[in-house]
Amino acid sequence: MIGKLSGRLDYRAGDHVLIDVRGVGYIVYCSERTLAALPGPGEAVALYTDLVVREDLMQLYGFPTLVEKEWHRLLTSVQGVGAKVSLAILGALGPDGVSRAIALGDWASIKAAKGVGPKTAHRIVLDLKDKAPGVMAMGGTLAAAQGEAPPVIEDEGAAPPAPAPAPRAAGSAQADALSALGNLGYAPGEAASAVAEAAAAEPEAETPALIRAALKRLAPKE
Repeated sequence: MIGKLSGRLDYRAGDHVLIDVRGVGYIVYCSERTLAALPGPGEAVALYTDLVVREDLMQLYGFPTLVEKEWHRLLTSVQGVGAKVSLAILGALGPDGVSRAIALGDWASIKAAKGVGPKTAHRIVLDLKDKAPGVMAMGGTLAAAQGEAPPVIEDEGAAPPAPAPAPRAAGSAQADALSALGNLGYAPGEAASAVAEAAAAEPEAETPALIRAALKRLAPKE
């Protein structure tokens, strides 16, 4: 299994790139969002990958974060969702958008992706809603899943890479809020929905504010 590639971007096409890894070229299929964020030809690039092997097919799919790769794995586990549809959903919403849409049961946002019909969108939300909290928590526990690409292996003698930017706080705050609500006895699904709503309303909110906002949403309606 090829789980990550680090090398130089040779060229990009409409739906894939060619990455040169020490003289070996790998064709990697990516979402439109990922393709747009990649550097130009000749630049260093690194992607987490998922290898699909079938009788007549062997393809690599690339993702800038482990969270996005995990959503791809889960999306393609849903009946009727192939790799192309998964990339279309991730390209349209991004991993954070997918997390929010599924946690909130917002099938209409999933349906907005190219090639996704209403039945498939409903099935995705129903099948994956209980798994959304675990994926959202990855944003707070995996440094590589904070929106930063994995480190690139440079050639010997090259200057050391610049220090990576500090991880974004948003994913960590959501993960901490989910953990706190779980400790209070809330079910993972309802906790994820409340945190997703609170984070959507206040994207820059820190953990205490997210917890307070989520608790208000979870409070019994009079």
